[in-house]
Amino acid sequence: MKILFQYQTFRFLWLAKPPGRHFHKDYQLWAPLTLDDFEAINRCEKMLPKNFNFAGDVLDQWSQKEKTGERPANPALWWVNGKGDEVKWSFGELSILSRKAANVLTKPCGLKRGDRVAVILPRIPEWWLINVACMRTGLVFMPGTIQLTAKDILYRLQASKAKCIVASEEVAPVVESIVSDCPDLKTKLLVSPHSQEGWLSFQELFQSASEEHSCVETGSQEPMAIYFTSGTTGSPKMAQHSQSSLGIGYTLCGRYWLNLKSSDIIWNMSDTGWVKAAIGSVFSSWLQGACVFVHRMAQFDTDTFLDTLTKYPITTLCSAPTVFRMLVQKDLTRYKFKKLQHCLTGGEPLNPEVLEQWKAQTGLELYEGYGQTEVGIICANQKGQEIKPGSMGKGVPPYDVQIIDENGNILPPGKEGEIALRLKSTRPFCFFSEYVDNPEKTAATMRGRFYVTGDRAVMDSDGYFWFVSRTDDVIITSGYRIGPFEVESALIEHPAVVESAVVSSPDPIRGEVVKAFVVLSAPFKSSNPEKLTVELQDHVKKTTAPYKYPRKVEFVQELPKTITGKIKRNVLRDQEWGRR
Repeated sequence: MKILFQYQTFRFLWLAKPPGRHFHKDYQLWAPLTLDDFEAINRCEKMLPKNFNFAGDVLDQWSQKEKTGERPANPALWWVNGKGDEVKWSFGELSILSRKAANVLTKPCGLKRGDRVAVILPRIPEWWLINVACMRTGLVFMPGTIQLTAKDILYRLQASKAKCIVASEEVAPVVESIVSDCPDLKTKLLVSPHSQEGWLSFQELFQSASEEHSCVETGSQEPMAIYFTSGTTGSPKMAQHSQSSLGIGYTLCGRYWLNLKSSDIIWNMSDTGWVKAAIGSVFSSWLQGACVFVHRMAQFDTDTFLDTLTKYPITTLCSAPTVFRMLVQKDLTRYKFKKLQHCLTGGEPLNPEVLEQWKAQTGLELYEGYGQTEVGIICANQKGQEIKPGSMGKGVPPYDVQIIDENGNILPPGKEGEIALRLKSTRPFCFFSEYVDNPEKTAATMRGRFYVTGDRAVMDSDGYFWFVSRTDDVIITSGYRIGPFEVESALIEHPAVVESAVVSSPDPIRGEVVKAFVVLSAPFKSSNPEKLTVELQDHVKKTTAPYKYPRKVEFVQELPKTITGKIKRNVLRDQEWGRR
């Protein structure tokens, strides 16, 4: 934690001298856009500006409001690790630190506007610094969970042609094992108090970096980030977002679903590799000037979680339904949460009984939201609306959410169909730009005038949406999206496996988990099933990301005789969920 202590030392130096003017290039020429402007743009009531940069047009504005007293004294980022270490940065401090980080990326790292940067870091303050530094410099950041294996990282680096990877010390050895197969990768930047041969040290370079940096004047539709999202078959797709789709497109989400004000402190539990971290821990929160609270918590622990809610003045909590399923197993009446007022969940369906148990024990409602990496929040239960247990809520602006059939016809209330967004003449700016290098998959998201989500649901007569299932085979467990093909590909590499089919299976805590049906090769048919199950699980953990391993394994003589893997999975999934 040495680097964090040095940051705290710097903090007092910053307060001792004025940082100077570092506004976005047009700040003195044009009146800066306000929060009301961003809301109007997000509603499609006002034109999208030609240029936009979240660091220059949002974060630096909040920094200025701190100076004039227009924003409360809350930090912008408040980080703890449960071991006594703590970091608090104001928007002014975040602005200065991110300029230093921007200089690290552009000078010693040699990166240029438009270059792609893979960022694989745990929940540490540097993750936020690197993200904002990429915005300032016009670099395209590509977050990834630290659970990625060598195979996962290799695919991401090769597919994206990333010029740089920023990684923590637990990830660095994995990167080293595959870096020779990544000819486009020019720079490896290590975030660690320790140095490593072949890697630039972020800590050392940051210490000597200048605080002076001019924010790049990025176009509103210029690429900002790429998120890798799993599908039914093949490798994850690269969903690319623009400066405005993320930087302005979550304004309404922050105000109405998260219900944030500049005096609020939000704790969003999402892994740094997922878009939900961007939604709750960067864009929605900082657009509203709220404080982002972060606990390092490498492994989820209910006692640590509840103690944190008791100790710190967190007003807003957002986490996956799996967390709330685990929390309601405890006697929550024993805990007194200091300031908690608003609780949210998403990433997977929420059981009605969990919602009811949470409210019974805490007195707080649980507001579920539904969205996608590609387009953001689609439906939500929002304050001021009746909550119907089991429903995802109503469609949210700026989207016109409908249920359609396979021909693109709008279905009446009570009829099951596919969740779709009806478009006007132009594609909304808050949509993802494309699946990079995959025009066929990009085009497949459209059905006439509708964007199709790939999820099935029913809308009732009051406009509430009720999730039914995925139209593809993607498994959503504990907020993670897992493509069955990825797990099947890992299993088939083991000599014991002749064939496998991977589906979702019901689970009382996680909602659903990965289950593998496995046909064994002759030499392994007499093996101890319990030991072989563990062996196959360990094999998958090593071959692909650990969160993808099958928590359930069933050995079978044969799989259903069908033409395609998708139909085979459908039969087995229906069998698991009692649909046949």
